Amino acid sequence: MLNDAQIVSKRDYPSPTPSIALTEITYISGGLKVKGMLAEPKKDGEYEGIIYLRGGIQHIGMARPARIAQFASQGFVVFAPYYRGNRGGEGRDEFAGEDILDAVHAVDVLKQRPKWRDGRIHLFSFSRGGIMALWTAILREDITSTVHWAGVSDVVFTYNEREDMRRMMKRVIGGSPNSAPEAYRERTALFRMEEVSAPVLIIHGMKDENVSFEQAILLEDALREAQKEYETWYFKDYTHHFPSGHNAQIVRDLTKWMSEQP
Repeated sequence: MLNDAQIVSKRDYPSPTPSIALTEITYISGGLKVKGMLAEPKKDGEYEGIIYLRGGIQHIGMARPARIAQFASQGFVVFAPYYRGNRGGEGRDEFAGEDILDAVHAVDVLKQRPKWRDGRIHLFSFSRGGIMALWTAILREDITSTVHWAGVSDVVFTYNEREDMRRMMKRVIGGSPNSAPEAYRERTALFRMEEVSAPVLIIHGMKDENVSFEQAILLEDALREAQKEYETWYFKDYTHHFPSGHNAQIVRDLTKWMSEQP
């Protein structure tokens, strides 16, 4: 029997960045073979780790190799799970259902890398990945910090504000918040912020129409009520996707923030 986080296969992947090596990894999560992308600096050394939790669902929002390599170029070993049911992985993407395990076990996949600096693993999340990161931070006690960029914090809120996603959410989750309230409540991590031990950085554009700025405020309020450590970087003129030049600067800033966390 294969154990969770056991690596069952690896294959080299073409890297857009000469200094970064990319590897597609197949690992076990909840008995399923799930895939993800690993990015590592080629230079010898030990590096802090980042679990990169992508947005979207299925093929929509899949993290690009260049984006994962961009984070690794800041001096990190980065692992980005695709989530189950994607890119040939087994199972079904459940939008923060059992697929949360794919993020939880991704931490142990990264820990197997010889270049990983022991004791230092951060979570970076974007959009839908936000809810995945919150649950990972709740379910694990070995997370150094969590970055929540334009992140979903309340699945019911997402259903109500994204009419274009309702059909998908009904299919994946098993109904609407009215017909399947427990399934939605189980996916909403805000009720368990007291279990988060790592500091949280919230980044959000105040004109975001994909994941509303209100979701950042909901998370901030929940963290404050739980008396947790957090920081906010809000941008009044930005939407869901930031201008590329400033986006790159924020990546540099947030990875610096990660490295500064105790």
